[in-house]
Amino acid sequence: MAKIKIKQVKSPIGRNSKQRKILISLGLNKINREKVVDENPAIQGMIEKVKHLIVFEKE
Repeated sequence: MAKIKIKQVKSPIGRNSKQRKILISLGLNKINREKVVDENPAIQGMIEKVKHLIVFEKE
């Protein structure tokens, strides 16, 4: 299964509470934290919702 490397680059302060919850579910809660996750439709949907707060690349 493919992997995606996600890094949080912006703060969720002042954002919708759903976006904050999505970051937490991805394993990100502070700026510059990185996480490697499996690529699946659920993760891709979460990335799409918070793509303005993160950077990601396929591994």
